[in-house]
Amino acid sequence: MKSTTTVDNPLLIGEGLPPFPEIQPHHVVPGMRQLLAELDEKLTHLEATVTPTWEGLVEPLTEIEERLSWSWGIVNHLMGVKNSPELREAYETVQPEVVKFINRLNQSKPIYEAFKTLRNSDKWQQLDAAQKRIVEASLQDAELSGVALEGEAKQRFNEIELELADLSTKFSNNILDATKAFKLTLTTPDEVAGLPESALSLAAQTARQQGEENATTDNGPWVITLDIPSFLPFMKHSQRRDLREQIYRAFITRASGGEFDNRGIIRRILKLRKEKAHLLGFNNYADLSLTRKMAPSVEEVTQLLEQLRQVSYDAAVKEFEELKAFAAAKGVSYELKHWDIPYWAERQREEKFAFNAEQLRPYFPLEQVLNGLFGITQQLFGVTITPADGEAPVWHEDVRYFHIQNEQGNIIAHFYLDPYSRPEEKRGGAWMDECLNRRKLNDHTTRLPVAYLNCNQTPPVEGQPSLMTFEEVETLFHEFGHGLQHMLTQVDYPQAAGINNVEWDAVELPSQFMENWCYHRPTLFSMAKHYQTGEPLPESYYQKLLAARNYRSGSLMLRQLHFSFLDLELHARYDPDSDQTPRQVRDRVAESTTVMPPLAEDAFLCGFDHIFAGPYAAGYYSYKWAEVLSADAFSAFEQAGLEDETTLAKVGRKFRDTVLALGGSIHPMEVFQQFRGREPQTEPLLRQSGLTG
Repeated sequence: MKSTTTVDNPLLIGEGLPPFPEIQPHHVVPGMRQLLAELDEKLTHLEATVTPTWEGLVEPLTEIEERLSWSWGIVNHLMGVKNSPELREAYETVQPEVVKFINRLNQSKPIYEAFKTLRNSDKWQQLDAAQKRIVEASLQDAELSGVALEGEAKQRFNEIELELADLSTKFSNNILDATKAFKLTLTTPDEVAGLPESALSLAAQTARQQGEENATTDNGPWVITLDIPSFLPFMKHSQRRDLREQIYRAFITRASGGEFDNRGIIRRILKLRKEKAHLLGFNNYADLSLTRKMAPSVEEVTQLLEQLRQVSYDAAVKEFEELKAFAAAKGVSYELKHWDIPYWAERQREEKFAFNAEQLRPYFPLEQVLNGLFGITQQLFGVTITPADGEAPVWHEDVRYFHIQNEQGNIIAHFYLDPYSRPEEKRGGAWMDECLNRRKLNDHTTRLPVAYLNCNQTPPVEGQPSLMTFEEVETLFHEFGHGLQHMLTQVDYPQAAGINNVEWDAVELPSQFMENWCYHRPTLFSMAKHYQTGEPLPESYYQKLLAARNYRSGSLMLRQLHFSFLDLELHARYDPDSDQTPRQVRDRVAESTTVMPPLAEDAFLCGFDHIFAGPYAAGYYSYKWAEVLSADAFSAFEQAGLEDETTLAKVGRKFRDTVLALGGSIHPMEVFQQFRGREPQTEPLLRQSGLTG
């Protein structure tokens, strides 16, 4: 096989925006192997010549790390948004080699010793705060990567890292494949009774994509899938209880049997994580995980979660009793089951607040939602966002590209937006990822940050634009909050720019903070206009939306706490070598964190990719931890006056210059105190959730 050069392998360019249309699965293996060989040589050279100074250690090390993250980052991104059998095969072929190189890099004794020497030398005092944080984080990362291990222990640690990387990929692929494997084809009006037009349109479009050329919104056939834009509306609106049960059971058993079974993978991952923690001298994986987080201990996390649980559990019980009474008043004689809750909750919401979520969709076409989002961003943070479609290569025709300019009119960042669900190739959920990090280059220019924003909202259907549910609007604002922290950073070192080096339980602060602006009157009315008539959202709808904001908030909070307690229990107290199964752990946790115990076949853990295929292992509590921070941060704006543009802008600039600008250059508690003037309090979150007395 001839060696692939940079010229004919776009994965080896190593800088700038990725040329997505040119990158094909067949580039991955030769490209990554050539790159790894080059980086291995560079690392060997650095180890032989390293000097314990910023210029002699951190800068050359950054070159190696960035070169790897550019190429491997593209491959990882494509695995999430353009998955295919060919790409998977290439990824799985080369992933072990990448993990081996990363282990070698992280466990380099000469590099580690150089960091220690720098930390203890006169040069230390010449470093700025961000540089010191980077050095200290590098030392800690090396220690958590097994730099101190020798012989068999080191070999075993590296074997564990390899296997964990492989299992995580398999876990994610199994969910994607299991989701894709299920479809329910409906052919009669009775089978789709109650479904709103938006759900019928999407179901007909899905049917056409699967070969039913003549499928129409009115006459079907209609295909329902386990993809969230299809699954959720069906659960909320289908009048056919038997079909709701069928699709609910399919959803909760995804990836729990057959060829896509994640059950064995879960136990193996937990076993390996525990062994890894022991090798590094920790009692359990949760203790290892918390060393890089704000929360000081498992006990302290448990304390916060329990405080929130006590409030939300009582509220959730009350909400369930009210729902049962409501359904009974409508003539329901059966006992409410899991597949009845979304349906009757939606009916109760409609009656209680005299509107339904579907009525809002026509007022939230994507383009207008973006206008509202960009408008409040400009008002608060003084940056202007303009479309730049066509100026960057994209991986799918629906992907958009934007510039961000500062008050002086200079471009300071860019981002891609991939908004729509594509269940055949794109993983579920929504996420922000880094394309390029901000960095001061050797020629004294600054490389601008570029973000990937990925959502899975309802795609345009039958000539209409993407008409968003209010939940999808909130999700877009959430991911954009992550993006803002990445893009508005003022840190010039990539290791601490944006979300890098930010303790994981603080990373959700900007994202959850941005969700609040969906309810901000001027922001909402700037984007909520009927896509056909241009009529603004009726005032009565806005009032109902506000009133409904905390509808079933006890149940929603309890659900998140259930996941958080479960994650912590599995990583802090569960022994994967015992006779007890992870499922039994869940049942035990469910006793105090669910009002309706999970069904016997509920295999939620098999789809819990946040902790088994994502970065939230022993860290799912971060959503709640950061929600305390974000609610408290937003209360600064409430106190300033949400209708006062001048004051909002003043507080907004302070938020920009602290939370969004400082990234991982200083500890997040210090960042929060710089913005808020004090430590965070839980009261604003409970008040915002309607759970205070």
